[in-house]
Amino acid sequence: MTEELHPKQRAGERLAELDELEVHIEKLVEGGEGLARFEGIPIFVPRSAPGDRLRVRLSERRPGYGRAEIIEILTPGAGRREAPCPHYDRCGGCDLQHLEESAQLRYKAEAVRETLLRLGGIETPSKVTVVPGQPWGYRLRAQLHVGEGIRGVEVGYFARGSHDLVSVKRCPVLVPELEAVLEDLPQQLGDTPHRRIDVTAGDQGQWTHSPPVDSLPRGEVESRVGDLVYAYDARCFFQGHRQLAPALVEHALDASRIGAEEGDGTAFDLFAGVGLFSLPLAGRYRQVVAVESDRVACRFNRKNAKRNQIANLDVKLQSVESWIPRLPRRPTRVIVDPPRLGLSHKIRRALVEKRPQHLTYVSCNAATLARDLKQLGPGFRIDSLALLDMFPQTGHMEIVVQLLDREAYPEA
Repeated sequence: MTEELHPKQRAGERLAELDELEVHIEKLVEGGEGLARFEGIPIFVPRSAPGDRLRVRLSERRPGYGRAEIIEILTPGAGRREAPCPHYDRCGGCDLQHLEESAQLRYKAEAVRETLLRLGGIETPSKVTVVPGQPWGYRLRAQLHVGEGIRGVEVGYFARGSHDLVSVKRCPVLVPELEAVLEDLPQQLGDTPHRRIDVTAGDQGQWTHSPPVDSLPRGEVESRVGDLVYAYDARCFFQGHRQLAPALVEHALDASRIGAEEGDGTAFDLFAGVGLFSLPLAGRYRQVVAVESDRVACRFNRKNAKRNQIANLDVKLQSVESWIPRLPRRPTRVIVDPPRLGLSHKIRRALVEKRPQHLTYVSCNAATLARDLKQLGPGFRIDSLALLDMFPQTGHMEIVVQLLDREAYPEA
């Protein structure tokens, strides 16, 4: 007797025999791809929009899903537009220029909510703030790639889905002083052996780069966020949206609904970088401990504290993974701002065991955030959620979650 196949198995076999499909895009998912379905199997389509009816070509087939590229837009979805940037068709730097900004914000916020629920079982709290960002000319940092072209040295970004270089002379998401660099940068680089150049800008039109090239400006730049001035260079991480950095700090430090007395305790800033959160925390708490594994960032954190006349900040040059056993029990306040991979199991477990009264989680990856919040759930409840569009024209958002110790702050 022939064993009957499950419907999805039958659909998978059919999918393996097809090159092209006609699909309807249901929604955007985390990262900015559109989601369609073929007989129940998810098909992810870059550069698509909810409501699109498309003819697509399959580019990847997996047991549980597929990916496809657009051949033809049969019916455009609401909010679709012509991309403003001439490089958008090939460049891999942006994902959503084909959508109007208001549609981007709405779809990305929905994608974050869906990801938290699907991967973490996290119901979005009633208090959710969505903060739009200036859509063009905002980006303070860029990673540029260097290659040899027909006309000599070329500078640009990798093409979408490959390491092919897309040479660019303009990039409208960059702050004007960085976009202006693109025109002459190939000639300035000359015969540099570097295949990648990181550039970053400050507030006063200054910019710097890494690794060093003799013909380019070197050193540090400065940015003001609120009442504080931060120095950093191109080797350091610094939030990329010039206009939204103050709003990010405001939402991360928000304690308006929390009863703990700020000035009475010690706050801990984990993955502290150059001190974006450490410095303003020092104005609210008796003592602040900042933990950061990058030596250059630690140096700037200490320098920034001194420059802003902050004396109650202790910067630890150590990985959070190795430092976390030193976190005391029941601290007043902890902020974590990890890389996209999120928190390790060891850090999550320590936070649940040590039970800070107020834990703030800053994340740029809803999927790893969902995993971590699920693991933190036994110790903490979510009080509020803020979504900041720190990355317009891309599928990403910055997420700030305020969590409270369940015992100290039971739900009303």
